Amino acid sequence: MLTVRNLTVDIPVPAGTLHAVRGIDFTVDRGETLCIVGESGSGKSLTSLSLMGLLPPTARRSADRLTFADHDLSRLSESRMSDLRGNRMAMIFQEPMTSLNPVFTVGDQLEEALLRHERVGRRAARDRALYLLDRVGIPAPRSRLTQYPHQLSGGLRQRVMIAMALMCGPDLLIADEPTTALDVSIQAQILALLRELQDEFGMGIILITHDLSVVARVADRVAVMYAGQFVETGGVAEIFHNPRHPYTQGLMQCIPAPGRTPPGARLGAIRGVVPSLVGGMDGCAFANRCPFVRERCRSGEIPVTAIAPGHGSRCILPPADQAANADNPAAWEAEPEPATAAPALSEPGKPLLTLEGVSKTFTIKRGLFGVGRPLHAVSDVSLELREGEVLGLVGESGCGKSTLSKLLLGLLDPSAGQVMFQGKPLLGHGRRYIARHIQPVFQDPYSSLNPRKSVGFIIGQPLRVHREASVADTNARVRELLDLVGLPQRVMNSYPSQLSGGQRQRVAIARALILKPKVIICDEPTSALDVSVQSQILNLLLDLQRELGLSYLLISHNLAVVQHMAHRVAVMYLGRLVEVTDSAGLFRGARHPYTRALLDSALTPDPDAGVPAPRLGTTPPDPMNPPEGCAFHPRCPEAMDICRQRRPRQLTDATGRVECHLHGEDAEPARRRA
Repeated sequence: MLTVRNLTVDIPVPAGTLHAVRGIDFTVDRGETLCIVGESGSGKSLTSLSLMGLLPPTARRSADRLTFADHDLSRLSESRMSDLRGNRMAMIFQEPMTSLNPVFTVGDQLEEALLRHERVGRRAARDRALYLLDRVGIPAPRSRLTQYPHQLSGGLRQRVMIAMALMCGPDLLIADEPTTALDVSIQAQILALLRELQDEFGMGIILITHDLSVVARVADRVAVMYAGQFVETGGVAEIFHNPRHPYTQGLMQCIPAPGRTPPGARLGAIRGVVPSLVGGMDGCAFANRCPFVRERCRSGEIPVTAIAPGHGSRCILPPADQAANADNPAAWEAEPEPATAAPALSEPGKPLLTLEGVSKTFTIKRGLFGVGRPLHAVSDVSLELREGEVLGLVGESGCGKSTLSKLLLGLLDPSAGQVMFQGKPLLGHGRRYIARHIQPVFQDPYSSLNPRKSVGFIIGQPLRVHREASVADTNARVRELLDLVGLPQRVMNSYPSQLSGGQRQRVAIARALILKPKVIICDEPTSALDVSVQSQILNLLLDLQRELGLSYLLISHNLAVVQHMAHRVAVMYLGRLVEVTDSAGLFRGARHPYTRALLDSALTPDPDAGVPAPRLGTTPPDPMNPPEGCAFHPRCPEAMDICRQRRPRQLTDATGRVECHLHGEDAEPARRRA
């Protein structure tokens, strides 16, 4: 269906020409899924944009062959290309907040594609939009049609983008990080939906992602991309069970893997950064980061070595040496731990940040003169973050995690209860004091970074505001942090729009670290990062925590990251904490059915496992109209009559806290009645 031969993309820049994509070849058949993986800046997104005809105006695209079905994409006019885009070829973009129009409702934007490309009425378009919103797991889909993008969480916006791409039933779907902002249950649901639609319509899929667990479960073939080239291609089982290129092997070592990497230990890391492709590249682009480099790697053209039919590696090492290197994980060990580092996941200290019966209720109005209805975003939450602790917070999108983080940052006032910091009410401190000691890393780095300021200015701004360093010291500290988060110092003069999504997230992390706060609220700090940079960031966060005694609230959909980082884990559902316990106990034997469902839906990098069946059945209930009794009972496979009648009491014991009728004084009578 799609054939690409010798595709190149060149972009003129002040320093010369950026050779972003350098002669790649691939095909996509009907019903096939090709996954393209690689670090930020490798050229993955530009490859997809070149197929859709959406490159920047100054970019130059060339190819020996670029055909889709019976269309030569290199010769199509813009009007003919516009007829294909959104219809037979569709794309899910990486950042839904910047891809959705903020002045149009969700319904208008969904219906637009169908009204543009197919002869249907508005009612049929609305019905199709409702159907797809429900299929991608958005609760109360009818009410979402009249909302605007800013009224949705990051995960819900991502699901809207997925529904929009599927409106016309495309033949080819290009998905650029489609599950980045999704929690594990919805991720499994979306992947199962894509597989179902692919089987139904014969849709070809190009999936661009840094999540190797997703790649392992959905790919038919994998292309590993580095510095504008494919360095290894092959079937998914061959890539995961028999990786040959050193870069592919390094990526595998960066994944937090329970049983292989102890919690809190340093992960494997690929040192250095993707090289600049301005002016071309001689030799192997990976040579300066490769632990197996040889002198002849540094010059000349690097050919592709055939490993097996359909499996090739762009490496000069003999196939036997490539195979032997895969069994050498020590080559990817991270830098030694700092001398001041404490043992991994050492015992936390006394409470530092405490929530006491905190609730937050918003009033939602429909229309200008509509009657306001309460939305209980956070309900009666009591929780503490201790000195030197990493507290994980998990739950589906829209459950109240981000609202809770804003309460801890002093950005929202609680409707009930109070937030305490170092034994005193948080709101009793001044705004500058809170910012000095509690810093955020937000989920969407593009909307949290000032697009009109340079990276150096953004990172150094907190020091200027708090007047803690001279200009020279500020610049030196900025350069130090750029090194720590894996960014080249040349980006100091760049603007956020000139960086990839992963690079922007690293800038946001550097900005949060520059004041050396006591608490960092990390809202999906690695969701936009590829696995190699993720391992660097996780190692960095742990090093800084041990050295400076930092405390982290880690909000994440990636349960492998939570398991690796957290001392304790709090599980949130519809604004309430349903389970709080130590990390080891939670992953060994969760007690709440919702927690067990999340763990069952989590993906691991196992190509033999396939896409897990969605464990939660229906989508979350409407938070504006929560069910009576236990809010989870409509989706719970173990629900009893009492679950539908009365909210469960919270049980606190030596293992933690759980809010479920299956535990505590109601458990045995309820089971007997059931």
